[in-house]
Amino acid sequence: MTTRIPHPVAMSEEKLQHPRSLAAFRSTKLLVGCYLALSGLTLVAIYLLRSDTALVNDAVWIRGSIVVASASLMFVCALQSARGSRGAYRRLRIISGVMVAAIAAIIALPDAFPLWMKIEQGVCGLLLIGVLVIVNGSHLRGVFAAR
Repeated sequence: MTTRIPHPVAMSEEKLQHPRSLAAFRSTKLLVGCYLALSGLTLVAIYLLRSDTALVNDAVWIRGSIVVASASLMFVCALQSARGSRGAYRRLRIISGVMVAAIAAIIALPDAFPLWMKIEQGVCGLLLIGVLVIVNGSHLRGVFAAR
């Protein structure tokens, strides 16, 4: 018995170039780009403040590194999604949702992270909520729906 692997359905160029699609992709790339820039600046701040253990502990180093890595991956996914990659779109939806949940946990945890990091993470969370709203909206879900 042979199992047939379905071939990916070609992405409709018309759907990708629709004005609503272009606006959604532009907004998503802007929000994720801001998330990446803020995350990078935060990692620089962590490095500069490394000698102050009240402001930078091991959890801050680990979280800062994870956020930069996820923001980089999300930015690549946003770019690839705008070019029609269903896989990148799916990854963007998943990673943004996971990161918003992680940010909520970090803000809620008492004493694990300094206040400045919780504020920075809150700003990151707001940016990612914008991403979630756009990528989970009916228009982009329709663009990437397999037919």
